[in-house]
Amino acid sequence: MSTVAPRRSDPTRAAILAAARDRFAADGYERATIRAIAADAGIDPAMVMRYYGNKEKLFAAAATFDLQLPDLTGVAEAEHGPALVRHFLHRWESDGTFVALLRAAVTNEAARDRMLDIFATQLAPVLMKLCPVPAEAPTRAGLVASQMLGLALSRYVLRLPPITAMPGDEVADWIGPTIQRYLTGR
Repeated sequence: MSTVAPRRSDPTRAAILAAARDRFAADGYERATIRAIAADAGIDPAMVMRYYGNKEKLFAAAATFDLQLPDLTGVAEAEHGPALVRHFLHRWESDGTFVALLRAAVTNEAARDRMLDIFATQLAPVLMKLCPVPAEAPTRAGLVASQMLGLALSRYVLRLPPITAMPGDEVADWIGPTIQRYLTGR
């Protein structure tokens, strides 16, 4: 029986990712630096660049974000859309990782892939339970994702004044019916 020995770079990569997660969580994407992450990992900054190329790619590799989607089985079906909007707003406002990942995903393929993975592995399974026609779940999940990502981009990245000025419940009142239609409408 042959076993594959770990590559010598594996512990270094793991140390970089652990340090990056801690640093991005503590300082946010904008203030975290490659130099600080390297210092936290106890390596030269050139090693971070060698393995990850730049800060965006490192962030995409290190970013983990759990949507923590609620169980909607106890919520009236007509309220699923607004409940999801309120939930997304709460998650985005309590953890800046998603917004930083969204910013990076616009220009970075690895961050884009991470964002796609979040929606495919976390949102799609929840929608499978809510959809009246399970075969439509991927399409409906895509529509929900497009609306929610557009909202996040408008509210947290572009900071459109009318959208940022609205309280979360008002945003849910406006966008919730659209999400509801995507979930259960014809």
